[in-house]
Amino acid sequence: MELFNADFGGARITGHGIGPVLEAFSGVSRIAVLRGGGLGDLMFALPAVAALKAAYPGASVTLLGTPVHAELLSQTVGPVDETVILPFAEGVRPGPEDDAEVERFFAGMRARNFDLAVQLHGGGRYSNPFLLRLGARHTVGTRTPDAVPLERTVPYVYYQHEPLRALEVAGFAGAPPRELEARLEALPEFRQQLAQDLALESGAAANGRVLVIHPGATDPRRRWPAERFAAVARRAADDGFRVYVVGDSSEKELAEAVVELAVEHSADGTAAGSGAARPAVESLAGKLSLGELAALLAGSSVVVANDSGPRHLAQALGTPTVGVYWVGNVINAAPLGRSLHRIHMGWATRCEVCGVDVTQVGWTAPRCPHDESTVKAVEPSEVYEDVLQLTATSPLLRGK
Repeated sequence: MELFNADFGGARITGHGIGPVLEAFSGVSRIAVLRGGGLGDLMFALPAVAALKAAYPGASVTLLGTPVHAELLSQTVGPVDETVILPFAEGVRPGPEDDAEVERFFAGMRARNFDLAVQLHGGGRYSNPFLLRLGARHTVGTRTPDAVPLERTVPYVYYQHEPLRALEVAGFAGAPPRELEARLEALPEFRQQLAQDLALESGAAANGRVLVIHPGATDPRRRWPAERFAAVARRAADDGFRVYVVGDSSEKELAEAVVELAVEHSADGTAAGSGAARPAVESLAGKLSLGELAALLAGSSVVVANDSGPRHLAQALGTPTVGVYWVGNVINAAPLGRSLHRIHMGWATRCEVCGVDVTQVGWTAPRCPHDESTVKAVEPSEVYEDVLQLTATSPLLRGK
């Protein structure tokens, strides 16, 4: 018996992808996709955007996103046609709200006469009413029990892999999956400039091996301690890697701490490779545009990071990664494959300060006030072993 549900908006199932694929809408030439947040959030949405582009090949896709999305997408090659920056609005883009600015935004969006608006921004408590104000002919998205329905809605359950969640939503919009992970390309001009600036082709690093480390994460509980990243950086430098520690301007102090700890305990006291013109461990935090960061990640041998935007970006660029994850975040955000990507898990289930169950997260669970790392038990030696294994993989397999 065919499943026929009110949340399907009267549509029938035409196939299966990540859940049902419903009938496509007719006459779609303009699509809006709502996805705020950071780099990782954008990476989660891109497979769904690619699916929508394939299902509606004549349509343009406008991402309603954030400044970091606009910068990255303007400096890389990807599936989004245009990015429009969201106004500050509760539950959609945090910040000081200006009612007049919000009204101007919606007036401009309604004038575009979107045929389809797709909500990939959480459970819909705030994002569904926001999406409906666009005035699109058709709406599709996720929904928690307390959220207003759209024309077609996928139940939002917190523990679901985010790119697959977005693909399930795209399926409800009539778009079967094309790829399961985000795909982006760094622009040649950024690659060339970065290679010149950092002398990446100078041969200073043994075998041309470059390790990029990102020690930051939006949630402090997802951060592996700086001294553990430093231990990996120190071993890599001693083995002849050139190591770059990256981050945005707010992470400069953290990146510099990793460098200082690596240098303090390096084999020669400087963490500089033999004959190197630059230090073998160096912070670039706050110094790179997102186009330059993409070029650096794309040109590196391997990336070591927490569950963070730069790790997800590296994956989208085809670079091997070693990720340090809290076990709950593995369900939502870990890479699917293991040929190019490895994960190490922190298994904490309770806050070590107050004892609250940290597995109860999402839209119904309040967060305890403590920021103790849930991943600090992961051993640097195990992470570095994966660095060595991934850099021993054939470049042909990696497409590098």
